[in-house]
Order: sequence, then C-alpha cells, then structure tokens
Amino acid sequence: MASIKTRFAPSPTGLIHFGNVRTALFNVLFARKGGGTFLLRIEDTDLERSREEFVEAVKQDLRWLGLNWQEGEGEGGPAAPYRQSRRGDIYTRYLEQLEAQGRVYPCFCSALELEVSRKVQAAAGKPPRYSGKCAHLKPEEVARKQAEGLPYTLRFRMPADTVLAFDDLVRGPQRFPSEDIGDFIIRRSDGSFAFFYVNALDDALMGVTHVLRGEDHLANTPRQIAILQALGLPVPQYGHISLIVDAHGAPLSKRTGSLSVQELRELGYFPIAVNNYLARLGHHFEESGLLSLEALAQAFDIRHLGRAPARYDRAQLDHWQAQAVQHADADALTAWLAPAVHGLVPEPDMQAFALAVRANVMFPHDARVWAEAVYAEALPISEAARQVLEEAPPELFRIAADALLEDMDFSAFVQRVKAASGLAGKQLFLPLRAALTGQTFGPEMPPLFRLMGYERARHRLVQHVLST
Repeated sequence: MASIKTRFAPSPTGLIHFGNVRTALFNVLFARKGGGTFLLRIEDTDLERSREEFVEAVKQDLRWLGLNWQEGEGEGGPAAPYRQSRRGDIYTRYLEQLEAQGRVYPCFCSALELEVSRKVQAAAGKPPRYSGKCAHLKPEEVARKQAEGLPYTLRFRMPADTVLAFDDLVRGPQRFPSEDIGDFIIRRSDGSFAFFYVNALDDALMGVTHVLRGEDHLANTPRQIAILQALGLPVPQYGHISLIVDAHGAPLSKRTGSLSVQELRELGYFPIAVNNYLARLGHHFEESGLLSLEALAQAFDIRHLGRAPARYDRAQLDHWQAQAVQHADADALTAWLAPAVHGLVPEPDMQAFALAVRANVMFPHDARVWAEAVYAEALPISEAARQVLEEAPPELFRIAADALLEDMDFSAFVQRVKAASGLAGKQLFLPLRAALTGQTFGPEMPPLFRLMGYERARHRLVQHVLST
C-alpha cells in the first residue's frame, strides 16, 4: 500500500479562518495517524488578489498550531515548484496532451450567451450546464473565428452517456451522470487555468493519495476525476467534510464570528485549545479531555467524521482554552502571560505570579487586574470591595495591621486576626481580601499575599485604619 500523503492548498488572498484551518488540521491528523506526509501547496493563480504577506501568514499560522508540513512551500520536494503561479509550463504540457486526444475544444460563446442559457435551463428545472454549442465546430470555423480575434476559452469534453462514480471517504458512494455536468472550462479566455484543472493535476503529480476538503467542493470532484482519467494520472481518494455554520445554520463568516488564526493568536488562545476545539468540530472523539496533537492524530478516524453541518460555538472554544490554561506547564504559562503584565510584575516574580493567578485567567489580559491587586502602589478598589470595606468593623484593619508579620504566612495571619477580632468566615475573609487586593473574589490568597510582601500589605491595611 502506498504511503498516505495529504495536502492543504490555500489561496493566499486573505488570512486563514476556522474553516480553512480545520481542513488543514484533519489532513494533518489523517497523515500522522497513517505515518504519512502532509504537503503544503500555494494556489496563487489569482494574481490580482494573491499577496506574499498572506503566504507568509499561512506558514506562520500552521507552524503556530503545530501543523508542520514535510513537503511543499518552503520545504521543497520532488514535485517542486509548489506554487501554482510557477507551474504554468506543466499545465500547458498536459493541456497539449488533452488537445492531441481531442478532449478539449475552443468555445467562443460570450458571457451573455452563457448567462441566457443558464437562465433558460434553470426555468426548465434542469441543472445548469454548457449546451455544447461550440463542441462540434468544424476546423475551418474555428480557424476563422480565431483569425477574427474572437476571444475563446478551452472546454474539457466530457465523455457521453457515462457515470462518474467514486466512494467518498465521508459521504459514501457518489454518482454523477456526465450529461448533468456538461463540458466545462479548463482554460479561460485570458489564458489562465481553471481551478478544476490545475488543482486535480497538482494532486496527481504531487502524489497526493487522500484529499480531505469541504463539502462545497463535492460537485468539483467528478470533473477532476474525468480530467485525471483522460490523462492517465492517478486519482486520489476524496473525502468531503461538513461545513461550519453559525448559530442560525448559515455558513460561518467573519461577520458571524469566524476568527482568523492570526486573531486567535493575538487574543491569547493556546494552540492546543484551538486544535482540540477544531478537531471535535465535525469529528467524534471518545476521549473528552484535552489531547496533544499526537494524541488527536492517534484517535482520529475518518469514519467518525460527521455529514451534518458542524455548528460553531465560541463557548466551546473558550472551554478548551480554559483547559489549556489549567494544563500548561509553568514555563509555557509564564511565557504566555508575561507580555500582558510586563512593567507591573517584577521579573523574578513572574512565574510564581502566573501560577498564582492561573485559575482566574483565560487570556493574558485577564491577569492585569490581579497584577494590580498585588503590585499597584495606588490600589484600584472595585465597587463591591468598597461596599464590603464600608460595612466592616473599623477595628478589624487595626487588628490586622498589628497581626501582620514579615513571614507573610497567610493562614497564620488569618488565625491571629480571627483570635483578636472574634470574626470568622465571610465576615473575616471578605474584608481582608477587599483591603489587601481591592477585590471581593480572585485567586487563592496565600500566594498573592506572599507576592504582595510585608511592606505593601501593611501599607494597605494601615490606609484602611486611617480612613475609618
């Protein structure tokens, strides 16, 4: 059995979003589980909209998520080049082969003629397909039209009275009668090649064995199979995964909440959180806990890919983010959080601070309130804390200031205050937290107390003695 090779083939016309990156993830998981290769190809034939910055963004996004490729853009390989804009000679060579076989012909129909034909077919309840008007032009007619300078496309001649059939890895057996497809364009009048043609050709020539892509490409597949069969090239196995929809069942878009991978990174999501969420968006895993990329790959099973639309839920994404924060090791947690509190938290305290506030942050910016609670010279006090402080017995803070020792052992400190004040439970803990941190909730107090230090804690307690 040939080694598995999957691919991701984005067009660099913008940043990649949820749908794009989930496709890449599924291809990576499938290849890894089978000990195969994941290939990155850049489909940049849209020269007007393709930009180099988006090529670099794709590579950066995939690497951030750990979706590393072993062949293709930037890595090289036996089928280079891996940008379609540099493969024109290859496409032309195979087009000449199709011309020699009589499988393509020039079409001089104008855009207006084609639009009228489509409307007539739609009104009759028929699938829109080319009428075949130019399919039987005599050579002298073709020559005359070309001599007149009439623009023309090249159409692929579909075999008559045949059925294009294949077993979809996700959706099972598929059958497409050739008369429902019709002859389709493979080279436009401006000389550029159509997606159907170059995409299929590249997959075959690059040795791609399995193509996992969105179900919106399902109708493209019989056309591509027909091209590859005509050229005698290997046909990959195709699997068409469900599309991602929003809460109302509409295709997910930026307007309805889709985020680019760059935005996810800038917001502070962990790569493992994004991978765990996307892996379960349309795929069932038995394991419900946070899984590494390798564990996701080993548990991935094409038979567990659903056919129904996958519903995007930001709350579920945030669930995996919370899991990632709780499972991050100390170094990763510190590196993730440090930029958001730089200048507030002393460098020597950074890791201890990160560990202390872990349970109360989901994103790096969440840590700023706790950095201020520990280190701010002018302590911000929430409205809830202010009310608690106003209702607390005035002598509590004098007792607390007297009970404070330089060992900063919070449990022992509380016991001393409890014994001297006669207070207990919320009546004791809530005013102390409010006075020391300016908040009525938050991380466990013992580590915050130690990080706060004797001088700062005493200053805050004394301030409340003076204000009562």
